[in-house]
Amino acid sequence: MFTLLVFLLCVASSVSVRGAAAAGPRLNNDRLYKFSYTTDVLVDRIRGSNKEGAGYRISSDVDVNLVWRDPSSKDDQLIQLAISNVRIENVSRKSQKKNVLHGSTTESVLGKTNLAALSKPFLVHLRNGKTKAFYSYRSEPATIKNLKRGLASLMQVQLNTGKVIENDVSGRCTVEYKAAKGQVTRTKNPETCKTPETGFTTHSQVLGVSRKSSSVTTFTFEDGFIRSASAEETHSLAVNSRRSAAAKVMSRQTLTLVGVEGGPLEAAGKDVSGVVKSIDPKLAAVGIIAEKVKSQCKGCPSLFEHWQALQKQLEPASLSKATAPRSFLALIQSIRKASKDEILKVLKSASKTSLPQVVDAVTSSQTVASLDAMLEFLNFTDAKGFVLQERFLYACGFASHPNERMLRALLDISKGKIGSTDIKESVVIIMGALVHKLCQKGGCNLPTVEQVKEMILVGPDSTQVESEVQMYLLALKNSMLPEAIPIFTKYAESEVGAYSTIALTALQRYNSDLMTEEVKHTVNRVYHQNRRIYEKNVRAAAADVILSSNPSYTEVKNLLLSIGNLPHEMNKYMLSKIQDILRFQLPASKVITQAMKDMNSHNYDRFSKVGSSSAYSGFMAQSADVTSTYSLDILYSGSGILRRSNMNIYGASKGAMLHGLQVAIEAQGLESLIAATPDEGEGDLESFAGMSALLFDVQLRPVTFFKGYSDLMSKMFSMTGEPMNVVKGLILLTDHSEVIQLQSGLKASAEFQGGLAIDISGGMEISLWYRESKTSVNNRAALVVTGNVTVDMDFMRAGMEVSFETEASLDFITTVQFSEYPFLVCMQMDKTTFPVSEYLTKYESLSSGKSIVSSKSKKQLVPGSEFPLHQENSNMCKKVFDSSW
Repeated sequence: MFTLLVFLLCVASSVSVRGAAAAGPRLNNDRLYKFSYTTDVLVDRIRGSNKEGAGYRISSDVDVNLVWRDPSSKDDQLIQLAISNVRIENVSRKSQKKNVLHGSTTESVLGKTNLAALSKPFLVHLRNGKTKAFYSYRSEPATIKNLKRGLASLMQVQLNTGKVIENDVSGRCTVEYKAAKGQVTRTKNPETCKTPETGFTTHSQVLGVSRKSSSVTTFTFEDGFIRSASAEETHSLAVNSRRSAAAKVMSRQTLTLVGVEGGPLEAAGKDVSGVVKSIDPKLAAVGIIAEKVKSQCKGCPSLFEHWQALQKQLEPASLSKATAPRSFLALIQSIRKASKDEILKVLKSASKTSLPQVVDAVTSSQTVASLDAMLEFLNFTDAKGFVLQERFLYACGFASHPNERMLRALLDISKGKIGSTDIKESVVIIMGALVHKLCQKGGCNLPTVEQVKEMILVGPDSTQVESEVQMYLLALKNSMLPEAIPIFTKYAESEVGAYSTIALTALQRYNSDLMTEEVKHTVNRVYHQNRRIYEKNVRAAAADVILSSNPSYTEVKNLLLSIGNLPHEMNKYMLSKIQDILRFQLPASKVITQAMKDMNSHNYDRFSKVGSSSAYSGFMAQSADVTSTYSLDILYSGSGILRRSNMNIYGASKGAMLHGLQVAIEAQGLESLIAATPDEGEGDLESFAGMSALLFDVQLRPVTFFKGYSDLMSKMFSMTGEPMNVVKGLILLTDHSEVIQLQSGLKASAEFQGGLAIDISGGMEISLWYRESKTSVNNRAALVVTGNVTVDMDFMRAGMEVSFETEASLDFITTVQFSEYPFLVCMQMDKTTFPVSEYLTKYESLSSGKSIVSSKSKKQLVPGSEFPLHQENSNMCKKVFDSSW
């Protein structure tokens, strides 16, 4: 018992000794600690030298003294800090011509009021080295309070090693301390900091912006208090698809003890609040986390004035030029600051030709005011407003950071009267795309999302109207909901070919992990026609699902064994598909190689099939940032008429994939035109040709060229050869906005936007006289991406803009001559020579209006080329052009 008692006393003694050790720095009574303090900020290229950046330095003297200490705890202290002798200068030496501060005084830059406010003393309550309260004056400008908070945060330090969550000017952050003899290193993880100011970013990683941040502070101590504190933080931002479009913000703080003098005595009082009140009743606890700073733009044009300056660049004739997306991005920035009435004024004043582009910009702005303005401006009961209504819906589908309110607006529209059936279909299809994006952001359980999910999941079985069933299936295809897989599995075996095609192409978009045995059995039944005869394009779609869903050895072997027993052109298509997977080393290539070791599967009889159908994949561009690939699949009927043409473009960056473009042209029931015999299972098909587009992972409403024999004949005799528009407009691709709260109290705002002007059209011509058919897909685009990083205070602004732009076109043309057998088929995929320009602008300005701007640019031409396809196609093209000549 005595031994136990001694042990407990020893433990208690050791605890009290450890508790007596300082948890944080301690100030001595009646001492005035005199420091020199500097904080600077620099905005520059990621690999830029500090001599070239834009920024400024604030230097001052700081006096610190103890005001009050809790008698029961030496680590519970109220301290006073007073800033004096403030100086503002450039970070690096610059010539007079490039020095925006030349000839200025601190008072002329800061302003008399700001300088007086900055010089007013403020109080910090420290407990165990952590800031418990920050006392200043509520009436002070937010920028001044934030600078004081930055200095107060530099006084916060613990003397023992450990990881903690603490509040400072940057927010509530995870911080790690490492203590060594006479020194402490504080490493903050800026990406964990939670602040009141939240930004937004693009949902797609390929189109998005990456940020890397670091923050390290080193403290040294003398006589129990801080001798020096040196902090450095860096924030680098880069566009994922082109990492040369990047910027960094560097911020440093240095606090150095220059002397200790006799100072005021400690104040008497029972608690902190009482002591603060006795010093100055106007002092208030205003919180250590930085306040929002509203930046006011002096002399900036109104939205209407800005629109008048830009409207010529947004006319249709300019949409293939980079000026269109650049103006589009600038207009979005203005719209985001505007009221609903200001936006409506622009919508009502725009010309008929520029109005669709204004609708793109207003919808892409994604503010409460912009959505309200669009809903008031558009009348969905009027079928004449089709073009503007569809542009609004597509802009919603491409929204970079949609919210529940946007989805609710579309749901309300779908429940009301809609003048056009095409618009009704687009509303539902786009709602599926918004469900997918909201689920990606973790909003799958939002009330409106749940409501729309239920609507589209029950939709296909709720109607007998073919167009409505397709509408719901396309909405589900966009939604990518796992719950939709059983529905697609069911419709994959539908008697209606269009349902089966949509269901199978939708299944191909899912991760192979979600392809259950039931799904695989169903898709194999469709391909092998175990229960009924299917159209060739349905079977081809089923084969695509099998080969892209981690196929088993047995599945691949059965596919190989089917070659030779398929319709003539499908034999060639499947053979070409297998060879393309092996050549391009797609995921299924290993199991195909294994299955081809069996001579029953791989022999001359199977692998010597001839025909015009083909499948081919290749690289469009390869760089360290992004890899772009294309694929072209062409399936013909036995009579030589196009059955299905499918062009895809993908972008991949750091493991993320983006389906940038898919243009699929389908035709059926055209054999009667040339008195040919339809293939198996296609004798009763109605004459039809149409095109479907998927753009940036969003499936759009399909376009019909003609439907029915009478429609075909009328259109054939009226064909002008002009392609039909599929999608045309301006799309906000990249959209990243954030406020970076620096530990110094300064704020950096980062805005990265990417705009695309796009025009996709397609057509199909059939000449019975020349016995020739031609399908074309024309893509015209202009892309501009801009990044702007600014450190903006009331008195001074410094920042940098990086941007790049390009204008390009891509044409895909298929020519078929069926005057003799075998048919001659030539495919061409061409890109024109296109320019790529990069720009860099650095700027510094004062509230007086004085500014310094420096700019650099770099331009290069990327030569045009015809993308390679298989050798057979090259041989065929020579024959086609020789015979044409």
